[in-house]
Amino acid sequence: MKTGVQDTFMTYEVYKDEITLQLVDKACQMLGVSPEAVLQQFGEYFFEFCKRSGYDHMLRTLGGNLYEFIANLDALHSYLSLSYQAMNAPSFRVEVNDDGSMHLHYYSDRRGLCHIVPGIMSAVAMDFFKTEIKMEIISQTDEEERTGKKEHIVFLVTQRSAIPPKTKQQTPTAQLIKKQNFEKTLNKFRDRANQVSVCPIKKKNHWGTIRGIVQLGKGKMLRGFIPVYPNNLWVDVKTFCNGLPFHIVFDEELRIKQAGVSVQKIVPGIQIMGIRLDQYFNTVHPEVTLTISNVRKFINSQFVFRTKREMMPESWKNRPMLELRGQMIWMESMQCMLYLCSPLLRSLHELEERQMHISDIAPHDVTRDLILLNQQRLAEMELSNQLERKKEELRILSKHLEEEKKKTEALLYAMLPKHVANQLKEGKRVEAGEFKECTILFSDVVTFTNICAQCEPIQIVSMLNSMYLRFDRLTNVHDVYKVETIGDAYMVVGGVPIPVSTHAERVANFALGIILMANEVKNPINGTPIQIRVGVHTGPVLAGVVGEKMPRYCLFGDTVNTASRMESHGVPNKIHLSPNTYRCLKDKEFDIADRGEIDVKGKGKMLTYFLIRNLTAKDNEILGRPIKETDSGRESCQSLHEELNKKDSEKSCPSVMQEDVNQEMLPTIPMQYADRPLVTEKEMSPEIKDLKEKQRESRSQKSLHHLGQQKSQDKQVNKAVVTESRPPSASVRSHFCVLL
Repeated sequence: MKTGVQDTFMTYEVYKDEITLQLVDKACQMLGVSPEAVLQQFGEYFFEFCKRSGYDHMLRTLGGNLYEFIANLDALHSYLSLSYQAMNAPSFRVEVNDDGSMHLHYYSDRRGLCHIVPGIMSAVAMDFFKTEIKMEIISQTDEEERTGKKEHIVFLVTQRSAIPPKTKQQTPTAQLIKKQNFEKTLNKFRDRANQVSVCPIKKKNHWGTIRGIVQLGKGKMLRGFIPVYPNNLWVDVKTFCNGLPFHIVFDEELRIKQAGVSVQKIVPGIQIMGIRLDQYFNTVHPEVTLTISNVRKFINSQFVFRTKREMMPESWKNRPMLELRGQMIWMESMQCMLYLCSPLLRSLHELEERQMHISDIAPHDVTRDLILLNQQRLAEMELSNQLERKKEELRILSKHLEEEKKKTEALLYAMLPKHVANQLKEGKRVEAGEFKECTILFSDVVTFTNICAQCEPIQIVSMLNSMYLRFDRLTNVHDVYKVETIGDAYMVVGGVPIPVSTHAERVANFALGIILMANEVKNPINGTPIQIRVGVHTGPVLAGVVGEKMPRYCLFGDTVNTASRMESHGVPNKIHLSPNTYRCLKDKEFDIADRGEIDVKGKGKMLTYFLIRNLTAKDNEILGRPIKETDSGRESCQSLHEELNKKDSEKSCPSVMQEDVNQEMLPTIPMQYADRPLVTEKEMSPEIKDLKEKQRESRSQKSLHHLGQQKSQDKQVNKAVVTESRPPSASVRSHFCVLL
């Protein structure tokens, strides 16, 4: 099934969602499943693809459980946007319910892809956290956001462990060791509490200390720690604003209360106390309207702000706007939001465009390292992208080269025998060979000169092409070699370049076939069937390749000349045989008539003969067509004169002519000869094996109808099996499908 989509994809290329949905639709048609199932399966595969692509460690470090993993997905997408700048990733928000389940909020302006999420999450939960999850959609709405309508889908996520809990009986020794470890940990905690004098804390009693490190009722040690907070903040305002140059504090009404020195330097307008945050900044991510409720809703997401051009100083008018990326922290005691951020810069080029310097970024800010590292990474990505594109171009060129190579080989095999062509391809010299006995045929069109004088050149070409296509098909039926065609002359040889004992029979049957085929080709002058003369002679020849620029496989010797004389002294629609050919055929199943003694130019008096018919083979066998059960199988023992008269009567019967056209679409079945090797069942094509199977099934039925089918299929198989000894062409395959 064709999808209309290219078969290769580039890593750093952006593709439309229509391509994805088109592939999903075709997959649903082929598999008979719903789009939701295909997308979910794609999600599971995409997770495995990401792992194989080198993102395994990055994904594992996102969180220690599924909640933390989902909560940090937006941060991962923000990082990946450094490499894939055109990436349009969805946004996730997760809420934990009292019963342990979660509500996963999915926001995206790319519709129709939400069912990928359950597949990805299921694979992540099983691979990373060994839990099985169930996700179902409980809400699906459209929300009007700053950039337009977004698809907002809420999933209910329930999870359970995929590994049953293990209970292990502890020995007395293990219990003693555990008790000693507990006491040792308790003493360390007491020492630590006594040493804290700088930041005094409320004194705890003995049992309060124990509660701090032991979960009552479970008896398990805590792996975390209890933070200690001072009573006073030991940082003055000036140091805080200088040490964190990129930060903003604003209240519930978005009024700016405090800002870092670098933010004030770039956006001087915020130095006015009480100015609103949304007057100077737009929200890039998440794509929501800048309100305190939306900020608190996406409190776990990274926020990206972009300065407004109209609010920037004149010096920034022609520069790209500055983007800030950071996190929001809600300060409950002050009812304010703290925005800790850094400039979002991906490369040194972006730094220069904004006329900023590395020194503008705080030394502790990893943005410094990110810019320098990403600069090198971008160069590597560009090289990787170029390499991938060149690789794809090379693959396409290799494919085209292979196609052209096949065309060249087909053309070479049409000009030369296959084994000779293979030797020339390998650079070997092809030596001329002597063949002690072969049979040569010449044919030409009667009154061809007069036809050329009265017709347009294109009509002549069309007539010859129609005739030669039929003749070429017959060369495959009887396994004879077409030496060459010159104008209307057609030359064929049997027994060369591969010697066979039945060369005369093959050429004789080929001659009968081209007489029948010639009557299907119309004279462009009056529309009547054309007439051809055929001459055949048997004798020794010398064969070899002549020429280098345009090599041809040529035959030399008196046999060639005599065969040409048989044709030139022949009679229209007759097959003229020499005495040598007659001696080869007289004991075979052929009807041959004496012509008598004639004067042959350059040869003197010769006793020649006419080949009338094949006494045993039917016309369809000679023409390489399958014999139908309902076909009377018009015997070739009918004379050619009777056949020609019947052809004349068929001109006025379109149905008969249409049947002949349909027969051309049937497979070419080589005729069996005594020296043709048969093909074993192992070497059969699947189509022929299927025909054999049908034959066996028909034998198991007792009805006369199936017995009749068996007889017909026996004949088809016996002829079709022989086809495997030659490389099948595309037309043969299509014909065989029509036959079945």
